[in-house]
Formats: sequence, C-alpha cells, structure tokens
Amino acid sequence: MPIALITGMAGQDGSYLAGLLHDKGYRIVGILPDMKEMEGPESNPLPVDTTFVMDNLCNLDRLVAIMERFRPDEIYNFAAHSFLGTSFVTPVQTGEILGLGVARLLEAIRIAAPKTRLFQASSSEIFGNPVEIPQSEDTLFRPRNPYGAAKAYAHLLTGIYRETYGIYACCGILYNHESPLRRPEFVTRKVTLGAARIKLGLASKLTLGTLDACRDWGFAGDYVRAMWLMLQQAVPDDYILATGKIHSVRDLCEIAFSHLGLDYRDHVVTEAETLRPHDRGQLVGNPSKAHRVLRWTPAVTFEEMIRKMVDTDLERLRSGTLR
Repeated sequence: MPIALITGMAGQDGSYLAGLLHDKGYRIVGILPDMKEMEGPESNPLPVDTTFVMDNLCNLDRLVAIMERFRPDEIYNFAAHSFLGTSFVTPVQTGEILGLGVARLLEAIRIAAPKTRLFQASSSEIFGNPVEIPQSEDTLFRPRNPYGAAKAYAHLLTGIYRETYGIYACCGILYNHESPLRRPEFVTRKVTLGAARIKLGLASKLTLGTLDACRDWGFAGDYVRAMWLMLQQAVPDDYILATGKIHSVRDLCEIAFSHLGLDYRDHVVTEAETLRPHDRGQLVGNPSKAHRVLRWTPAVTFEEMIRKMVDTDLERLRSGTLR
C-alpha cells in the first residue's frame, strides 16, 4: 500500500486529494498544526483511517523524524494560508511557512527519504504583473506580494533540489481553483453564499468590489487529479494547472444568481475595491503542457462549478450547518 503524506490537509486541496488517494488505495498521513482546522462546514469529511500528525514545517529535526517514521512514497505540500491579502499583514510568517518551510521539507527528504516524490503547490502569483498572456512554465517571475515572493522562492528551490540532488520534485503552478470547500472570504464563496442567503430571505444585498476583475477559475477536484498525475510520470517536471479561460466577477454573479432565478443586478452593490499594493495583472495560464504530457483536461466547467457551489451553500443554510 503506497503512503502519501499531505501537509495543509485541512484545506480545500488537501481534502479533495485525500479522497482521491483513498479511492486509489493509499495510506494517508496528514500533517496539521491543529485539529481545530478540520471543523466547520467548509471541511470535507476525510477517510476514517487517515493518520494525523500535529506539526508544521518550522522544525527540520521533526520533519526528518516524520520522514523516518512513515517513509512516504509521495508528499503533497499545501502548507500555507491561501488568502494572499493576509501576506501583507504577516509577511515574515508568510516567508517562514511558504518559503523556508519548503526548504526544510526538501532537506528532510534529502536526508531521510531521498526516494520520496514531492508535489509542491506553486502559484500563479509568482508571475505577478505578467509579461505575457497567457503564461507558460517559462514565463518570467514577477511577484507583486509577499505570498507570491515566498512561492517563487519555494518554486526555484524545488527545481534546485531536483537538479542538484536528483530528488523527484514537481511544482504545479496553480491558478484559481474553487469548490464548495472554498472559505467564505474568497470572492467565489462570497457570491455563491450571498446569492443563497438572498434566495432564502436572509439578506437582500451583496456588497462586492469591482465586477470587472477577471480570473482563470477551475474546479479543485480536477486540479488534485493533475497533481497526482504529475507524480506518476517517469521524469519530474513543473506544470501550469489552469483552464486557459478567463471569467469576470460579473460572469460569476450572473451564473450564481440566475441559477436561483434571481437577477444579480437587483441585489449586488459595488463599492471602491480596496486594492492591495502592486495588485496583480491578468493571470491566465496556458495548460497545453499538462494536456500533452499528463493527458489532463478539466472535467468540470466554470458554470457547473458555480452552480454546484450555490446548491451546496443553499443546502448548508437550510440545514442550519451554516448561518
């Protein structure tokens, strides 16, 4: 039975990946800083036989001990706060976990588990204000926030360890990917949850920033499938994981509200968006390499994903698991 170790398992990606790997017969070990992270309606029920380790990426000796104890065949690293606006408030912590944490993880693999295969969750934020549209694996890095800078460091270091020590390590350059497990501070959940509340008479208005912001949005369940495929290849490499399609927040609102028989124009109120310093430019990925090498294509469309999120939020509100 192969063993997979997942850091940041409480998050959206870790939850979906755990379900995928369980179905494929893996033994799953999850690293969490605190079991409280598993609580709440945005938490996905995990396989009952999951082994949990209460730890983080801040101590090399403990990571080495974890490698020696479990001897994982595969590691998937999602340890991070995924809301990038937070990185301006806590830039040191951001660098500690997203940057130096990956350095410690790579060192632990080199020391104690050199045959282990690593998936490192990279981010489109490494491109910042991109020099080309769409972006490919060769696009110049230009991060514009502490989150993107830390991710760029981790991405480059992963490549260095792959080339220098022969470690099987891959970076998936992840574009926005959503699901019913996405936390409410993200705009997709703000919209789907807001639409559901309005439908049930729990609210009458939803306040958003600009409706013209555009993103490359995909479904998290599709993306974790690509992550697994990356670690099954003969040769490790980095891949853009994206849809290659752009949708606006306006599109998001129209789909979510119309699914409930509502017109978003009657309910959505816009106000001046609070911009982050050096806010990013248009990020849209070119996933052709993943299509060609991994034989991966997203199965869930943007429209299907948003409707699923709306239906789930509606059910949560009706059942009382979410208020």
